[in-house]
Amino acid sequence: MTLLERMGLSALHRIDPESAHGLAIRALQMGLTPCPGPISTPRLATTLARLTLPNPVGLAAGFDKNASAIMPLSRAGFGFIEVGAATPLPQPGNPKPRLFRLTQDRAVINRFGFNNEGADAIVARLARRGSGIPVGLNLGANKTSTDRAADFARVMEAARRHVDFATVNVSSPNTEKLRDLQGKAALTGLLDGVMAVRGETPVFLKIAPDLTPGEIEDIAEVAETTGVAAIIATNTTLDRQGLQSAHRDQAGGLSGAPLFGKSTRVLAQLSSLTDIPLIGVGGIGSAKDAYAKICAGASAVQLYTALVYGGLSLIAEIANGLDRLLAQDGFETVADAVGSKREDWL
Repeated sequence: MTLLERMGLSALHRIDPESAHGLAIRALQMGLTPCPGPISTPRLATTLARLTLPNPVGLAAGFDKNASAIMPLSRAGFGFIEVGAATPLPQPGNPKPRLFRLTQDRAVINRFGFNNEGADAIVARLARRGSGIPVGLNLGANKTSTDRAADFARVMEAARRHVDFATVNVSSPNTEKLRDLQGKAALTGLLDGVMAVRGETPVFLKIAPDLTPGEIEDIAEVAETTGVAAIIATNTTLDRQGLQSAHRDQAGGLSGAPLFGKSTRVLAQLSSLTDIPLIGVGGIGSAKDAYAKICAGASAVQLYTALVYGGLSLIAEIANGLDRLLAQDGFETVADAVGSKREDWL
């Protein structure tokens, strides 16, 4: 991390987290952040669900909710990025404050509730983006919707020509009863509706970490039968075990370092149940963490919360460090390492 970036992060951490996040997006738009371009080597180059990635380190949904900083983020070193979540209609989300730093735990709690400018505005920005690394859209449902499954299909249909993949997000804990859609029958119906309008766009599925082994088995079965191209494991958790920070009892989803073990175990369990490519998310803050996810069964990884503490220069650190770790263990490609230490997590 450069001195300038360290000073910038220090300043951002002196103001409330949601305002700081808005300033970070503005800094990206103004070109005030590190933009080394996509980082790649022959060892890091990855194929995921027919997508060609320069490296397997992606940006998780939630950072750029409204697709307002796509191009600078595409040059920040990531191998792919995911924007959103987008809902059919604009919605303000939950009342503020709704974002909390847990600095001692290197974590964050949020209860945003799918705040976004709506699918029309977000898809319009996606349609104007230039070429570059793969960009996906996280699909969501409006809080007041009477047919949430239809909401997912509606956003999919609007976005399908302008994204490289789309993610069905039924795992946010901040929209009441949304996680109920992870049940076998409800999830099958929802995914069938999305698949019917997706065209050629690969559809990913994002799941929660707070699932029983039986629920994980059901999700793997549904994903296979409906044609899901990849599973993202996992979203935020409701668990608060072992937290030290003052905001540890705030309602919402917990992300960051404390999620690493739980999310990686779910990832490994899925890897033992299905050949569908997996994307590991949850607690990644270093190249070592990213490598552990890959060895547990992930073909690619995503991060977000670690950027709050490590800045955008962390992306290059993780990608380059991952290349060194793969070489150190004799792997010629990321694909060669996928699942090589799965048993350590089962």
